[in-house]
Amino acid sequence: MEKKDLLKLRKAIKTRKPNFVRQDSHKKAEIKERWRSSRGLQSKMRLHRKGYRKSPSKGYRSPAAVRGLHTSGLIPVNASSQKDLEIIDTKKEGAIIAKAVGIKKKISLVKYAKEKGIKILNIKDVDNFLAEIDKKLKDKKAKKEERKKEKEAKKKEGKEKKKEKLSEKLTEEEKKEQEKKEKDRLLTQKEA
Repeated sequence: MEKKDLLKLRKAIKTRKPNFVRQDSHKKAEIKERWRSSRGLQSKMRLHRKGYRKSPSKGYRSPAAVRGLHTSGLIPVNASSQKDLEIIDTKKEGAIIAKAVGIKKKISLVKYAKEKGIKILNIKDVDNFLAEIDKKLKDKKAKKEERKKEKEAKKKEGKEKKKEKLSEKLTEEEKKEQEKKEKDRLLTQKEA
């Protein structure tokens, strides 16, 4: 059989495959669904009785020729740097860009892969991806500038308010001084 036919067969096999979950995981919250083989002596699941959950077996396995391949038929290779992309054979292998890679580095890796003709398996449309990322970065930059302008405006307002308060304080002090002078004048008039 050809690779394409085997990939179709694998897809068909995987659609029939049940989700293998641990015995009694639906009964008790502390038992996770993650598969563990059942070991109980009277376990009906271990004995593969009809009506009980299925256990993993050889029959659910994919054909050996396409085992571990991506749905496109390429061998997935993890890439987190340009060196990793340089090693890739474009006919047999495809790149999966690591999750830990940041946006700026991811953009450079995608552009490099596009130049070399390397297929990136975890990005559907490379051109669309680059356009979206570019748009997001521009929006982020614009928001940052807006916030900066708002901060500056608030600083200016704060400075103006401080000046007003200082001028008010000065006027209050002047008022107090004038009141003192008047009292002194009144006192001096009474004494005389």
